[in-house]
Amino acid sequence: MSEATRPPRVIVLGGGTAGWITACLMHKEWAARGGTVTVVESPDIGIIGVGEGSTPQLKALFDHLGITEADWMPACDATYKLGIRFSGWSERPGFESYFHPFPGPTDLHSQPHFFLNTTLARRGFDVPAHPDPWFLATHLAQSGKAPLASPNFPFAPSYGYHFDAYKLGAFLRDWAVARGVVHVPLKVLDIELHEDGDIAALLCESDRRLAGDVFVDCSGFRALLIQQKLGVRFRSFGENLFNDRAVVMPTPHAGPLRPQTDAVAMRAGWRWSIPLTTRIGNGYVYSSRYLSDDKAEGELRAAIGMIHSDQSARFLQMNVGRVEHTWSRNCLATGLSQGFIEPLEATALHIVIATALEFVRAYESGGFTAKHRDAFNQSAATRFEGIRDYIVAHYRVNQRSDHVYWRDNAANQHLSDGLKAMLTAWFTHQDMAAANAAAYGDPHYSAMSWNCLFAGYGAFPPAAKVQPLPPGADAGDVKAVAAMLEACASNFPAYDPLPG
Repeated sequence: MSEATRPPRVIVLGGGTAGWITACLMHKEWAARGGTVTVVESPDIGIIGVGEGSTPQLKALFDHLGITEADWMPACDATYKLGIRFSGWSERPGFESYFHPFPGPTDLHSQPHFFLNTTLARRGFDVPAHPDPWFLATHLAQSGKAPLASPNFPFAPSYGYHFDAYKLGAFLRDWAVARGVVHVPLKVLDIELHEDGDIAALLCESDRRLAGDVFVDCSGFRALLIQQKLGVRFRSFGENLFNDRAVVMPTPHAGPLRPQTDAVAMRAGWRWSIPLTTRIGNGYVYSSRYLSDDKAEGELRAAIGMIHSDQSARFLQMNVGRVEHTWSRNCLATGLSQGFIEPLEATALHIVIATALEFVRAYESGGFTAKHRDAFNQSAATRFEGIRDYIVAHYRVNQRSDHVYWRDNAANQHLSDGLKAMLTAWFTHQDMAAANAAAYGDPHYSAMSWNCLFAGYGAFPPAAKVQPLPPGADAGDVKAVAAMLEACASNFPAYDPLPG
């Protein structure tokens, strides 16, 4: 990449949510100083478009861009999301279901009680250690309340969204184009390289040549620039994560909506249920090594009451893993071109946003050169693999024995050193926050998340070995926390996202 002193001419290959998020962020950072952003996407190539959930980072993105919820949520059939309800991942009585909440300020008051009890329960003492009673976001979701506090209560929890991915991509496209991003709806026919191997231009239909300084590959699993043209190697996570297929199907609303995603364990994977204002999005993520497409569709239809429906199902192939280098030469990969981790914790857009923002900082701080490329790539790899480890933990610690798929996941030894350290810390009663920092440095998932995961499955000594808490020993005060959460929840309105 040549030396530069100005913001770059950015060419984004591929639209969709990832492409337009990246374009919006780069335009916001560089347009006023002379940088330009062009998005080229073929109108004949569709997007996968089933990623309908987010983490709170999507709200941070809209706040950063100055887009209000009133602007985008109605246009994208969006609803609020306070976390994920996991059901059926454990057979242990009392732990058949748990909620993984997004963090919030009131957690500072309730989390120490929860941590104390999980530590005691790991040592075999009989204390309430299920994660559900301890967090405001969980309480609001169970009560069917929106995460919008009254003005006199300034301690709202973090929250994400559910949305129609097609409509969100279209909304961001229109927003970006109205502010100066150039949209070129043409198919790319070839890629021109400089003599030094950097990308020089995209050669499109109608004899259109799009030259640039930085090229962003958002071409999906095809990875036309980063893999096919530049030859960057793909690192599969297949040994860590078994699931490689998904079947999806919408259903109409069947009752009140809660501000949560549901992740329900199935015979050879799990299914999601995501409430939008216009429909419920459903999908079954599974492993083709354990289940055929026909059987997966049948299981999904049975689970969502669509056995006799003529609604067609869509099948998706998932290429789970990441490219070895997110930034290669003058090309940045984002979205599916960068990699994919199955959507269990809805991290796809979080990774897109983090990748784009970190690239902007690294590229600019290096004088608009590749000076910080190696450090950026290491950071991107660490983020990807840290998220992977947390997802793998859901399967490795599962408490099911009814199908070989679950037994094989529980016996899987293809674990990173970081995940091994977290498992060891839990089962040897170590402090999970300290273990998390030691294993991951600046971890993507907090100690709260790790505690919720392990405690939510009931990963404690068997009931026969549980003993009463010794007299005089302190435990987390679940009644006091419940009273505090109930008082806090009185400041939030009932949740009713459906039109009319």
